[in-house]
Amino acid sequence: MAYDFDLYVIGAGSGGVRAARFAAGFGARVAVAESRYLGGTCVNVGCVPKKLLVYGAHFAEDFEQSSGFGWSLGEANFDWATLIANKDREINRLNGIYRNLLVNSGVTLHEAHAKIVGPHEVEVDGQRYTAENILIATGGWPQIPQIPGHEHAIGSNEAFFLKELPKRVLVVGGGYIAVEFAGIFHGLGANTTLLYRGDLFLRGFDGAVRKHLQEELTKRGMDLQFNADIARIDKQADGSLKATLKDGRVLDADCVFYATGRRPMLDNLGLENTDVQLDDKGFIKVDDQYQTTEPSILALGDVIGRVQLTPVALAEGMAVARRLFKPEQYRPVDYKMIPTAVFSLPNIGTVGLSEEEARECGHEVVIFESRFRPMKLTLTECQEKTLMKLVVDAKTDKVLGCHMVGPDAGEIVQGLAIALKAGATKRDFDDTIGVHPTAAEEFVTMRTPVGA
Repeated sequence: MAYDFDLYVIGAGSGGVRAARFAAGFGARVAVAESRYLGGTCVNVGCVPKKLLVYGAHFAEDFEQSSGFGWSLGEANFDWATLIANKDREINRLNGIYRNLLVNSGVTLHEAHAKIVGPHEVEVDGQRYTAENILIATGGWPQIPQIPGHEHAIGSNEAFFLKELPKRVLVVGGGYIAVEFAGIFHGLGANTTLLYRGDLFLRGFDGAVRKHLQEELTKRGMDLQFNADIARIDKQADGSLKATLKDGRVLDADCVFYATGRRPMLDNLGLENTDVQLDDKGFIKVDDQYQTTEPSILALGDVIGRVQLTPVALAEGMAVARRLFKPEQYRPVDYKMIPTAVFSLPNIGTVGLSEEEARECGHEVVIFESRFRPMKLTLTECQEKTLMKLVVDAKTDKVLGCHMVGPDAGEIVQGLAIALKAGATKRDFDDTIGVHPTAAEEFVTMRTPVGA
């Protein structure tokens, strides 16, 4: 049959936009539906605004440290409303860029909710469109546990639009979103407590990284409470909140922020009208080519629950567009050696295997590790230390993992990710001349193993 479109994409986040733009560039007839905001989670309520807030939170340290370099400053005053207004202006600019990217690529844009009504059909604003392929790229959504008083808590979506900076904040969770927002609130002057039900946050990251960040956050005065969880939240007459913990303790707060996981956004999507199946965690089940159990329907990005990172969704979107409309250029996404950063204060950058993962995989490893006070801090009272770590295969000399906690960790590890992707050995690192004086040169000057 003749279809209205070759590809209909539901969701204009990073993955959906990438797939749509390139499919259209390959000559396909493409439409995209987006009911919330162009650019998806990352641009609107995720990595982009979050990093802008991280930059804002870091200035308090910069002002404090500047005296060591001869600067005398008056009393610094922070205005939350100004930061949020400027953030909103930048996000609006990016929304416009995404709109132009789609329209200028020849994509038909429907800024409305799309519901799947059949294997090849969607309904938007009461109108139905047919498509040879439908791509679901609807992303994820913050999930707050349904404890008594959960309606008084917020998630990451609401945090970006608070009218004022809370004086006392409880951040609940142990993943990177919890750690990042705890750093933001703390850096901007809020009295911040991070609660996590486990023994130590950032499960899955290298153990040395997790422990080092704990030490640095404690130095900064952040209240870290592990093996702690909230049983109920009660709103007081003055608008403040009382959080009763499972151990019976009561904590007072003006804001309770949950970062305890995200669910796939499948609301009113119409999957019941198809043979699309979900996995045991509720994500859309796909094969290696992002095809669901309904052959004409594909899915990618956070909604499939694999590696929930923006650059991964971009790579998946490119792979889908190429396989469908430019197969001679198709190559599968390689999920190994994916670099990532946590924009905590200080930052984390990591690529490859943690020491624990390497050992679990059966590697005999040699560990190189360095902890030092960055040069920038030597004229200040700040005692923050940077951590750098290499996990090396003892038999092949191949560098299996690279980890850093410190300023600009993400910027530094991005370059090292190329080396690890190319199979660099510790000898390659040793034979590389460093850039002096930098923190990054420490990665090529570590000579003495600290463990094996």
